Amino acid sequence: MTRHISVALLAGDGIGPEIVAATRIVLDAAAERFGLYLVYQEIEIGFAAHAATGSTFPDSAFAAVQACEAIILGPVSHNAYPPRAAGGLNPSGELRKRLDLYANIRPARTRAMIAPRGGQALDLVVVRENTEGFYADRNMFSGPGEFMVTEDVAVAMRRITRKACMRIARSAFEEARTRQQAGRSPGHVTAVHKANVMRVSDGLFLSCTRAVAQDYPDIRYDERLVDAMCAHLVREPGNYDVICTTNMFGDILSDLASELAGSLGLAASLNAGEATAMAQAQHGSAPDIAGQDIANPASLIGSTAMLLDWLGTRRGDAALNAAAQGIDAALEATLTVPALRTRDLGGSTGTQAFAAAVAARITAQG
Repeated sequence: MTRHISVALLAGDGIGPEIVAATRIVLDAAAERFGLYLVYQEIEIGFAAHAATGSTFPDSAFAAVQACEAIILGPVSHNAYPPRAAGGLNPSGELRKRLDLYANIRPARTRAMIAPRGGQALDLVVVRENTEGFYADRNMFSGPGEFMVTEDVAVAMRRITRKACMRIARSAFEEARTRQQAGRSPGHVTAVHKANVMRVSDGLFLSCTRAVAQDYPDIRYDERLVDAMCAHLVREPGNYDVICTTNMFGDILSDLASELAGSLGLAASLNAGEATAMAQAQHGSAPDIAGQDIANPASLIGSTAMLLDWLGTRRGDAALNAAAQGIDAALEATLTVPALRTRDLGGSTGTQAFAAAVAARITAQG
């Protein structure tokens, strides 16, 4: 039995409570099978927290998260929140910024028995910088990075720093080396940019990725303009392994890659820093289907497997790594059965029943 792991569960909005509950079913099965001792802390955020406290992400919620070793965040409906001045904080952005979760790791791979949208199988990872860039809620010390100069003129700032570029580049090369050592790829990093237009900011990004590349002579390195990269992903996705890029470009490219792989509903995502990490589904809160038990929890389940693997590697705890592999294998096996898939993938299984099917396969692994 490993020592206990405190896990923050933030259900969020829309389908968030349903897919977080489904993920807990799977986690409980993995804990039993692999000898983990998980202690859950349920933390209210989003609209429910705003109704109770006047904030979608109150200070008490952040304090509770800080006391935990691992975080599972459900989708949030931040586009529908009131203004920040009225308590409408985006919990996802706040957690990424305050906890310095600078690396957003988003794998996109074709799943067995699920046809890729573009007709070609792919297995790649987008390594996205998570704390600055064009995102107005995280590129200023105080206030947002967007300004209304006049009622007819809006300006947005983009912040790119050497520190952030160097560490995201190193994360990308480490990811490529890990995949290379596991036999999943020959080791290849592609830096994606728009330096032909944003010569200063993306110029800095490229100078950093090139410098880091020198420390990894065994990893192939090349560069692509972001618009060309979109075309290449559609036309020849098998040519890419690890894509390293800035915040907004990574957000867009990862959604494209995941949908090409089969479905955004399957897309896992991990937000990682030096001290902690957060599992988060790549998709949104889908309020139009909330409460109907039809949401696909696969993305958050896969993200949670990534979280356990990250914890296991940091701790040197093989049980956590085994649990991550067990969850991923059980998820893959469940998805190969068309009748067990959720409605978005052509099946008819409900959210909780799908999670129970994954959990049963974890239990059967013993």
